[in-house]
Amino acid sequence: MSSTAQSRQIREEAQSAVTDLGLAVEDVTVTPAGRRRLVRVLVDRDLATLALPDATTPVDPLNLDEVADATRLISTALDESDVMGPAPYVLEVSSPGVDRPLTEPRHFRRNVGRLVRATTSDGEVTGRLTTATDADVALETPATKKTPARTVRLPYADISRAQVQVEFGRGAKGEDA
Repeated sequence: MSSTAQSRQIREEAQSAVTDLGLAVEDVTVTPAGRRRLVRVLVDRDLATLALPDATTPVDPLNLDEVADATRLISTALDESDVMGPAPYVLEVSSPGVDRPLTEPRHFRRNVGRLVRATTSDGEVTGRLTTATDADVALETPATKKTPARTVRLPYADISRAQVQVEFGRGAKGEDA
């Protein structure tokens, strides 16, 4: 079985396992690690199952208990299926980190309220992600000596790269620490 076909089957097994938790499988990678294989599964909230009032409502990140529950369910599903075959493997389940690029509208939606740097053909824009709709995002940029604070709307098609920026000293609800 090709690694692509195996990754697809693992993804299907993992998704079936975590659907009842309200989670979605974002990515699956399988890499050789000596005599074993390392299976990495990224899970996050399934936005389709959340009752979000609008495109400005932040989505809570997964907590450790939710990742542990997902790990147990995925491990059981893989062990009970024949997708992994007889060779040993190591399973690693986590949620996407801040270093993961934002490439889909759902990635932006999950990060409303966070600081994001987006690259477009016109340059880079860094600002607080305030809205993420199906068509575009809005970033509030702070005032500088040369420009006043403003809200920049960017259609997804104009964004070539976007990533959450790590912030130190920002409180849990957005207040300065």
